Amino acid sequence: MLLENFHSFTAEGERPLASGSAASCGRGSELQARLAQARRAFSTRNVNLHCAVKLDRKAAPQAGDLVLARVLSIGHHGRLESPLGRRQQLYPGDEILVAYGNRYAPDQFEAIVPPDQRECDLVAGGGIASAMQARHARTRHPTRIQPLGLLADWNDRVVNLRDFTPPINGCLAGNRACRVIVIVGTSMNAGKTTTAAHLIHGLTQANLKVGAAKVTGTGSGGDLWAMIDAGARIALDFTDAGHATTAGLPVEQVVADAMKLVSAVSHNNDIAVIEVADGLFQEETAGLLQSPQFAGVIDQVMLAAGDAMGAAFGHAWLCRHGLPVTLIAGCVSSSPLGARETETATGLKVATLAELADAQLAPSFCFAVA
Repeated sequence: MLLENFHSFTAEGERPLASGSAASCGRGSELQARLAQARRAFSTRNVNLHCAVKLDRKAAPQAGDLVLARVLSIGHHGRLESPLGRRQQLYPGDEILVAYGNRYAPDQFEAIVPPDQRECDLVAGGGIASAMQARHARTRHPTRIQPLGLLADWNDRVVNLRDFTPPINGCLAGNRACRVIVIVGTSMNAGKTTTAAHLIHGLTQANLKVGAAKVTGTGSGGDLWAMIDAGARIALDFTDAGHATTAGLPVEQVVADAMKLVSAVSHNNDIAVIEVADGLFQEETAGLLQSPQFAGVIDQVMLAAGDAMGAAFGHAWLCRHGLPVTLIAGCVSSSPLGARETETATGLKVATLAELADAQLAPSFCFAVA
């Protein structure tokens, strides 16, 4: 199942709602009506908006804070992904509900949370407000937005995604019967999610119970739904751990949340397919893979690569850090010549999408020896 409509806030958070003044209640009702009309982003999907009763226009934003903003001009992201996956067309003047976060995307934007509520950018279709630092030459300027205020509760606490994490259950230490397959990539758009989805489909066709998680990246529903559509019995991502993105998070936090997600999707399943976003040079990706705690639960690593040279370097990097890489996949598998070069350079098989989705081959890939 996809934990898509989880709403949770504590009794402590509810009590001020009943104790507010009549004027405050009126302002809260006005804000609720305004939020109901705003275009809500996927990144906010776990938030119960009933706890938001006012706008804080002075607080310095932090990663994960929710902000009501007005669209000033349309750029690269002309649509906003809703919590249910619909791509909502944006127009100047629209009010949108998004979350602040950093962005690390070599093929699109590098962006950071700004120090105040100045004009900033929509740097991801899943709903990330940030200040662009750099962009790819083939990427348009970002959609420009004007923050109208951070959402706050009766106690003047800014509403943050961390306040609305669904209960994540499971105990990996006691569930080692579940095999953990980690899919990493040489770069952004190397084919990680496509690899994961086809592998999940092949495993489910072989009547294996599969859980899936994306433990780092930028909030977006596409990867989750690809895993669900492929047959995963449960799919979670870092937004379920309270993050709009994982860029810029302390590595210790990334590791701790990744362990929770792996534990949850391993519970009562035969195989857990875990996607780690971006490339091996990305700081949080490298830190996570080099963590003894995370590495200790990995049974196999599959590397998605864009070309043979990237595959050769990625394979060497993974081996140097003691990770059990057993298979190459991704975009390089589309080229028979590139696949042959990769197999010669790494000594590993390059699996095509058809092979990953095959009910007989997929299980054999997941029980290979590094």
